[in-house]
Amino acid sequence: MITKEITIRLENGLEARPVAMLVQVASQYESSIYLETGDKKVNAKSIMGMMSLGLDIGEKVNALVDGADEEAAIDGIEKYLSGK
Repeated sequence: MITKEITIRLENGLEARPVAMLVQVASQYESSIYLETGDKKVNAKSIMGMMSLGLDIGEKVNALVDGADEEAAIDGIEKYLSGK
């Protein structure tokens, strides 16, 4: 399992369209991927779960990734959320 703190750098934070894109990115990987902030922990492959976080630009989340392709998955999630 890999855990990494990531700062949201998407211009409008995680609104509907960026959440849908994040779910697509996360769904490419076999590993389980969760994002955690405060007392909330949600599956990054769940649109409804991700929408419930309501994250804005500059906020930090912890990504928890576990599985066969966890290295690639954490890199992909970080790359997307960092706006790179």
